[in-house]
Amino acid sequence: MIGSLWSGVIAGYGVAVPVGAIGILIAGLSARTSFKVGAAAGLGAATADGIYAALAVLGGAALAGAITPIATPLRWLAAAALLALATHTTFSALHPGTTVRETKQTTALGAYLAILALTLLNPMTIVYFAALVLGRGSEGGGIWFVLGALIASASWQLFIAASGALAGRLLTTPRARRLTALISSAVIAVLAINLVT
Repeated sequence: MIGSLWSGVIAGYGVAVPVGAIGILIAGLSARTSFKVGAAAGLGAATADGIYAALAVLGGAALAGAITPIATPLRWLAAAALLALATHTTFSALHPGTTVRETKQTTALGAYLAILALTLLNPMTIVYFAALVLGRGSEGGGIWFVLGALIASASWQLFIAASGALAGRLLTTPRARRLTALISSAVIAVLAINLVT
């Protein structure tokens, strides 16, 4: 039990810690809105990681094989969604007053569902978890592995959201927030392009 939980924690951090487009998106959202919205977005990403860990435990090899043929179209879809978010963030940064509207319109539930859906578009996560589960053989994990992965991913995503919220407080001028939004958009756009190249 403890071994499976610990394996899940390590696997969860392994998939969550490399900061990619989702991490940048969570930090930027948290900086522009609030920790509550950023934390909800982070928990959406963690939920997707938990879902993929559970699927890997239930039938990792079969699911990984089934996902491989559609991995490329899903990567293109994820890239398109990220580019749309980068464009929206850039537009909001360049038009005064939209930041205020974004803060009022972005709800915790909306952020959770959006990031959950976007994170689920990365099917390689299940391949990663499946490889780890299959590598452990009969002690592959079960519920304890999934719980460990979920806890690790959630703790990291909440750390990213808190960092974003802190940056948002330190960068309180409209000009600074606009600059961070533009930087966030540029990074997300680059990461989106890297998904398909």
